[in-house]
Amino acid sequence: MAKTIIAEGRTSTEAIEKGLNELGVSKDAVEIKVLESDDKRSFFSILAPRVVKVEMTLKEGVEPRKVDNHKSHKQENHRNQNREEYRPHIEKPKVHLKPEELEQATKNLTEFLNDFVAKVSDMEYTIHSDENYIYVEMKGEDAGTFIGYRGETLNAMQTVLTSIANKHLETKAHIVLDIVGYREKRQKALEELADKLSKTVIRTGKQLTLEPMSAYERKIIHNRLQNSEQVRTHSVGEEPYRKVVISKK
Repeated sequence: MAKTIIAEGRTSTEAIEKGLNELGVSKDAVEIKVLESDDKRSFFSILAPRVVKVEMTLKEGVEPRKVDNHKSHKQENHRNQNREEYRPHIEKPKVHLKPEELEQATKNLTEFLNDFVAKVSDMEYTIHSDENYIYVEMKGEDAGTFIGYRGETLNAMQTVLTSIANKHLETKAHIVLDIVGYREKRQKALEELADKLSKTVIRTGKQLTLEPMSAYERKIIHNRLQNSEQVRTHSVGEEPYRKVVISKK
């Protein structure tokens, strides 16, 4: 009987890659069926952790191979290091909105948030902007429930607000959502982490790769260490799994 497994990931691509790694075969050696997709998620389901499931069945005559995961991870890390070694650590510059686009983006956000806070909870919000970002701040008794583990729910909401703000816009608006001051606390924690890890890199001489972060959080790490005379930073990987690497100069 053909071997069948169920693989999970945040995207179908991630789930398929995990399944292929488990089976030790290439993509053309399996039949793939997406069991659970997030293509038609509602706003409220988007706030939940994203899980995509795929069913993978080996084609007739194909046998799974034993995979040396440690070896494959080392090879992949080596390839990533070679590709990213000279990548500059500065995030892509933001394109500024025209005054009429800023007005439209603010209008889009206001219409949605008025409806959202009325239906979801007793919360209030404010919107302000600078030359790079539109900031949305939410406060209220139950607002903290929309932060999630390490800000996952907050970031999901920020993605939704970004899509809403950009309706009818030619230039992309960049939204930063904060809930009951979480961003400030997270920024302080990330800056302390950057300081701690930079000392480790200086002491050991070995580079360190952080966990995946949003562009906004990666920028905090980069900015914290950009004036260091002993370490440098750059980013590796693809969104939404892009990571910061700290290495010795």
